Formats: sequence, structure tokens, C-alpha cells
Amino acid sequence: MKKVVRLVALAMAVMAIAGVSTSCGKKDDKKADATQVEAEEQVEKVRVEKVELQVIEREHECTAVLEGYETMNVSPSLTGIIEKRYKDVGDRVSTGELLVRMDQTQLKTAKLQLANLENEMKRMDALLAGGNVTQQVYDQTKLGYDQVKEQVEFLSNNTFFKATFPGIVSKRNFESGEMYNGAMPIMSIVQLNMLKAIINIPEAYFPNIKQGMKLDIVSDIYPDVKFPATIETIYPTIDASTHTFQCKVRIPNGNLKLRPGMYIHTSVNVGKVKILAVPYQAVQKLTGSNERFLFLNDNGIAKRVTVEIGQRVNRYIEVISDVVAAGEEVVTQGQARLKDGAKMEIMDGDFEAEAAAKSAETEDVKADSAKASVDTTDKNSRK
Repeated sequence: MKKVVRLVALAMAVMAIAGVSTSCGKKDDKKADATQVEAEEQVEKVRVEKVELQVIEREHECTAVLEGYETMNVSPSLTGIIEKRYKDVGDRVSTGELLVRMDQTQLKTAKLQLANLENEMKRMDALLAGGNVTQQVYDQTKLGYDQVKEQVEFLSNNTFFKATFPGIVSKRNFESGEMYNGAMPIMSIVQLNMLKAIINIPEAYFPNIKQGMKLDIVSDIYPDVKFPATIETIYPTIDASTHTFQCKVRIPNGNLKLRPGMYIHTSVNVGKVKILAVPYQAVQKLTGSNERFLFLNDNGIAKRVTVEIGQRVNRYIEVISDVVAAGEEVVTQGQARLKDGAKMEIMDGDFEAEAAAKSAETEDVKADSAKASVDTTDKNSRK
């Protein structure tokens, strides 16, 4: 009998525990459902502006590496001993200044032959005038004289090598007294007071680029300085692989601040175009990537759209997307709290400023309450 009573008591206890568990489970489910409904019905306050169609002056950004406007490799056509090298790396040179003197043996021999032939030509002129020599013999002698004269001029230019423009020695490969074999230049001269750069421009802008267009060159070394430049040459062909064409830019460099090899960038005005423009603060960047996106107002529902950005114009920025169209509403305030598909309440004016003001008022009220509490505590302690 006692066993039966114990079993009945145990069964009643198990049933009671099960009832409590079921009741708690139902309560938890109701709380979860209420939280989900509350989340679904949450409405974010936002401010929107319309996407505008603007006409702007399109600026195409270009980068390039500076080069000397002229570069000369001192490479005589004669091989032989370098008698004297007059300049070294870093030395400045002027037009016509002697750079290198090669072995003069061939030049001296040619000059002796020329002097002999000059005397021979004087005699031939006298004989031809007196009718004592045929025209054929005279012409043969004259031909030999002209050939040796040209040879002397050639040997002179390649024995005494001179600068053809002002510049600076940028490289030196041989010393005085060494044997020059023609495999590499003795030295290299680069022009500094005038530089050039080759820029690449998309083929779509070919009709808009004109010779003589003015540009501003910017170097990262001098970020606040703009160097004036001019498009001097437009290459007539399009690169089939990149669909771009090249332009040679002429850059005066009288102050010698810029140097060949520097990395520079510039922008080219390629004409007026129509763009879709939104306030720049509407475009957000996905953390950890270069993806840009914004939120559109789709009848009170946030619609997340991935976009590409282009040129910035004052407070607006160009967006490129097949989804965004002129006249649509884009979220400009409150977008940081939005998710795709979230409900929105469109507010007039700067509601974020109003929220900040309300928050400040709340803080003031809290401060006043805290002060009153302290005063009450002091009074009680005095009593």
C-alpha cells in the first residue's frame, strides 16, 4: 500500500513539473513572437532627395611618368680608345659643349688626304680652264675630293662629340682611356628645362581632344603646386587591345622642380556629358571592400542598390547603375541604420539635428534630477 502511495505521489510530481515547463515554454514563445513582430514593424526615420540629371564638364584622370623632352646617348659611330671624357654624372651641359674626344688617328689621316686633294683640285681647275684635261678626268678627281671631305666631316663629328641641347648627364658607362666598343653609350644626356609625358585617353574621347589644349600637372611630391602643360602631339592610331590613344604633353620646367622618372597625374577636359548625380553622403562603402551602395525609396521600403561612382561635382557625386534613374528618391540621412527591405518614414527637414536637440534636453533633465536627489540627500543627512 505504501508503494502505491509513493508511485502516485511521484506521478503527480512529474506532471506538475511538466506543466510548469510547458507554461514557461509558451511564455518564451510568446516573447519571441512579440520581439519578431516588433522588429518587423520597426520603422526607420530617414530623409531623402531626388536623383538629378546634371550636365557637367567631364574630366578624365590620367597618370604618367615624366621623361626628358630630349634624351641623347653619346654613342659615336667610331669604335676605339676614349681619349677624354669631359663630363660626369650630374654635370650640366650646354648646346655645342664638348662631351667626349675619341682617338684622332683616323681623323688626322683623312685631313691629310683632304689637304692633298685640295691642291690636286686647284691644278685640275687650271688644266680644265686651259683645255689640257678632259671633263671625265676632272669629274673623277672632284668625286674623290668630295668623298674625302664628307669623311672628314663625319670623323670630326664622331671624334669630337658635342651636346645638341642643354641638359644634364644622367648616366656614364666608360672612363677616359677605355676602349669603346659601341655596345652601350659612353654617357647619356637628358633635358631638364623641358619635360614630356605620354598619357592614354579612352577612344570615346578622341573627337574632343585638340592639339594645344592646356592641362595642369600635379606631382605627389608637390601636392599643392600645379604645373602648366600643353598637349603637343595627338597620336593618330588607337590601341586595339586597350582602346585608348596616346598624347604627348609638353611641360616647361624652368625652375627644375620636376625630374624625369617622377610619377604625375593630370585631368583632361573631354567635353560636356549628362550624368546621374546624388548627394555624396548618400553613397556608402561596404567595409572591407570597394563596393559602393545606396538606398532608394521604394514606396516606403528601403531598396539597397550597388553602384559605381564617378566624378564629384560640389556636393554631388556621379553614380553609374542600370537600376538608378533620374527622379527617384535616394536616402541621404538615416541610411546607416537601414537594411534592404526595411520600412522607412520620410521626414522633412534635418531630423537628425532635431534628435540631437531632444537628446540634449533629456540629458539636461537627467542632470537636474540628479542634482535634486543630491540636495534631498544632504537635507536628510543634516536632520
